[in-house]
Order: sequence, then C-alpha cells, then structure tokens
Amino acid sequence: MTGTLVSQQGGGDLQIERFLDGRSKLTGLFQDRFGALRRQFEAEALGTWDGKTLTLVEDFVYDDGQTEQRTWHIDKVGENRYQGTANGVIGTAEGETKGRVFTWRYRFALPVGGRIWKVRFNDWMFLQNDEVLINRAEVTRFGIRIGQLVCVFQKLPMAKEAK
Repeated sequence: MTGTLVSQQGGGDLQIERFLDGRSKLTGLFQDRFGALRRQFEAEALGTWDGKTLTLVEDFVYDDGQTEQRTWHIDKVGENRYQGTANGVIGTAEGETKGRVFTWRYRFALPVGGRIWKVRFNDWMFLQNDEVLINRAEVTRFGIRIGQLVCVFQKLPMAKEAK
C-alpha cells in the first residue's frame, strides 16, 4: 500500500477540491435494486482547482463500449460546502465535507433504453488514504431506490512535461 491510511479520529480531513485536483482513474459499477450487476465502467478524470472552482473532466468507457464525457464545475461556497453543475445534472448539485466524508446530492437526467429518467443521486465519498477515495451513491426515482453505484477514485501522478 503506497497511500497513508486515514484515521477516523482527527487528521486526514477530506478537501474534495484538493483530492480531485490532478489526474485520477475511476473504476466502478452500477447494481439495480435487486443487486444485479447492470453496468461497469472505467474513466480517467482531470481536475483543475483555481482557488474557487474545481473543474473536473471525466472520460468514461462502459463495458458495452459506449463512451461519455462529463464536465463538473464545483464551487466552494463555504468552509465545508460546495455547489456544482455538470452536463446531465438538473439544477445544482449540493455537497459538504465532514472529516473524511463528502456527501453530494443532485438530480440527474439518466438515459435508460432510449428514454430519459429523472433520478436523484445521493453520493457518499469516503477518503481511504491520500490516494484512494471510495464513492457509494444511492440512486432513486420517485423516492424509490432503483440501484446503487460504487466507484473507486485512484490518484495518478501528473504526466511529466516534455523538455
């Protein structure tokens, strides 16, 4: 293990804007409400923090070969509070950090079988160490749980600049 393990008591507080600044690899899956695996994905993300806004560009590749790009613009609006927008997000996402946990809630226009479902995501992101963040999101429609997304963010070193 190369990262430093984060204690639940003190120290190692998550600053989402710092963790996602730079390159990350994402690996994840979506299970329906019965636990059946519905979709898997990998993505590369590049985050840029300018002191107020985190711009996070995620390039997804799904197990069926489909690709997708999502660009988040996340503003720090308080000491531990955040708001953001992205393609597919309906309105504004809202979140906050507490210790090593980041909660993130938003409505999303989810393509399903040629239709668009308006769903809600309730993400809980847990800082495991200085290189790994685990995201578990409950997805609901009309207040009914339709599934769960689990995703691991792994920090990557920044590419060396050519001389």
